Amino acid sequence: MSQTPGKHPETRRKAPAAQADPGGGPSGAEGLARRALGRYGEDLAVRRLSETGIGILDRNWRCREGEIDIVASDGDAVVVCEVKTRRAGSFEHPMAAVRAGKAERLRRLAECWLERHGGPPPGGVRIDLVGVVVPARGAPRVEHVKGVA
Repeated sequence: MSQTPGKHPETRRKAPAAQADPGGGPSGAEGLARRALGRYGEDLAVRRLSETGIGILDRNWRCREGEIDIVASDGDAVVVCEVKTRRAGSFEHPMAAVRAGKAERLRRLAECWLERHGGPPPGGVRIDLVGVVVPARGAPRVEHVKGVA
């Protein structure tokens, strides 16, 4: 029995096209792998910060200006924390990824967060960076640098 094209749309469906990452990154399997790596790095960063007594206030906070990976409290200071995760052997070390433009954007994001959460704290605001390097084998290396910007 032959089928006329279009009579049974369920047999004529195309695979959905890969959708672009809303953040402008790669789409498809590569984009999923990068997001999973980034999420893994953020989870490790939260664990490291918590182990040092830093309290986590917010994760992946977004506004029109962009996203803050982690907002935390260290004593009476608010900490805006950027997390950069790379596989070992990548072109650039994660700590080299925060340049002047990114630092300025983090300062603007910190201002937005503070406006929506009661203003500046008595201890001020600090911008930290957590770099995570994930080797092919063995434990990841997590490095926390305070006051990068």
